[in-house]
Amino acid sequence: MEELGKYLDEMIGAGISKIVISNPAGRQETYRKIQIDRKNKSYQISKFTDTQVFHENLTEEYLGERCQELIRGHFRQVNGWSQNQEHIILISKKGACSYRVKRKDHPSARISSPEHNRKKNYILQEGTEIKPLVDMGIFTKEGRIVHSMYDKYKQINRFLEILEDELSHRRQDQINVIDFGCGKSYLTFVVYYYLSQVRQMQVNMVGLDLKRAVIEKCNETAEKYRYTGLRFEQGDINGYKAPFPVDMVITLHACDTATDYALYNAVRWNAGMIFSVPCCQHELNRQMKPQNLSILSRYGIIKERFSALATDAARANLLEYRGYKTQLLEFIDFEHTPKNILIRAVRSPMLPGSVRERALGEVHELMKEFGFMPTLYKLLVMEHRDEEDGMPQ
Repeated sequence: MEELGKYLDEMIGAGISKIVISNPAGRQETYRKIQIDRKNKSYQISKFTDTQVFHENLTEEYLGERCQELIRGHFRQVNGWSQNQEHIILISKKGACSYRVKRKDHPSARISSPEHNRKKNYILQEGTEIKPLVDMGIFTKEGRIVHSMYDKYKQINRFLEILEDELSHRRQDQINVIDFGCGKSYLTFVVYYYLSQVRQMQVNMVGLDLKRAVIEKCNETAEKYRYTGLRFEQGDINGYKAPFPVDMVITLHACDTATDYALYNAVRWNAGMIFSVPCCQHELNRQMKPQNLSILSRYGIIKERFSALATDAARANLLEYRGYKTQLLEFIDFEHTPKNILIRAVRSPMLPGSVRERALGEVHELMKEFGFMPTLYKLLVMEHRDEEDGMPQ
């Protein structure tokens, strides 16, 4: 594969700001994908497994050599983005390489300026007419970022980047979305804009909330924006019946066990993608009685934070048990809020049974040590087994 080294040298020499190594050669591969980003005069490598991300840094001098080590025999596709071009290397099963360059504006490239990374190219571009951002006070009417709202602007783009990272692997031009506990729906409108305008998809999206006044206001706003594929309904997460086959479920800051019911519904519908930012995890805090690790319940703040982390760890494993590849990602910087975990789960029908049972076993060990039983466990494990037992033989 001498061609690979030659093509990588050509790609790097073009002033690449971002490289994505994808399409693993087999199921046994450790990493699902690898992303390389320019950081000032060096590069950061992010290696993604199904549940974790590992980082390393290196200088441009060693970038080509390290890329070859990561790619050879392990991956079959490399995409790199310079300022005005996308570079694509494809590798066959026999190791033959092809290389092409095309002019672009790829929505997922998000290239940083080569000049010391001063200006990041966010998905939602400054200077673009995005009505929800104007109404939220993030953009001025001229499309400029309001300085005091820059952190919020970054948070919204971070969420869209997480969606983009998954959607970029899919070939679909229409999508059905449920947003549970949408509240005033600021992010709902932004997600609809991103899916319909940036990704140019046909979108059918429903926002659900308990407050009638909020729902009425949101429907008025959707009509004002002419977002014809977006509507809002009043209702409870628990027991909600989806009006269509669900591709994506979003649940942001649904309090305590409301998140569990949202995740349960998503699994029940076989939703392809789940994006959840939990909030106010009180349930396990109330139940927690450690057998051996009493130090974790001695101090109130430690108990609160550990209970929240244990809740999300159990949720991730329970989703994996039910056939989802799941990651826990940092949504926003910890300095802004300690509730900064996002659960990203992607339905994977071929997930091995051994992986699923191991995930459930780890939850059992957690429950045994701390004496609690999460609501999502009751919904996804106990009720599921009851349903199976009740099926005719």
